Amino acid sequence: MTSDDDKARFAHVVLPYLADAYALARWITGDRADAEDVVQEACLRAFRAIGTFGGSNARAWILTIVRNAAYTWLSKRRTTPLVAVGDLDDLDRAQLADSSEGGGTQNPETELIAKADAAQLRAAIAALPPPFRETVVLRDLQELDYREIAEVTGVPVGTVMSRLARARRRLIETIGAQR
Repeated sequence: MTSDDDKARFAHVVLPYLADAYALARWITGDRADAEDVVQEACLRAFRAIGTFGGSNARAWILTIVRNAAYTWLSKRRTTPLVAVGDLDDLDRAQLADSSEGGGTQNPETELIAKADAAQLRAAIAALPPPFRETVVLRDLQELDYREIAEVTGVPVGTVMSRLARARRRLIETIGAQR
């Protein structure tokens, strides 16, 4: 393959998923700048390996590279990982906009309650152990299916299902205890 072929394939395979890559890196590293560094490193790794991409699931392939780059980056630079929760803010805003466009009425009290609930959920997700947190993020925020999550994390599908169930149970217990 020529360099131009690699560039074109990279543009087709990787670039459509940069936002997803950044979101995952942000959840893992907990910092915008760190996430940008991780995505840049992951893009370099992906470009070097673009010739080995089998063509089956580009999104899972790039998210696997991002996950590995993030954990490598964290192991070199931090002793404990941080978690960013800003991505849920964007989701909350989008949901509020959807409900107001659909004829739903938002009053200040309802909006305040929704923001408090979202903040509580973000804190509960951030408190999860990393394997549970990444599984919840990949499933509920990135909307990957179990097979794709198994591919990204390198664990069997049964482990993904177990982690997701246990993570959701912990979230319910944590939020329930705070009410």
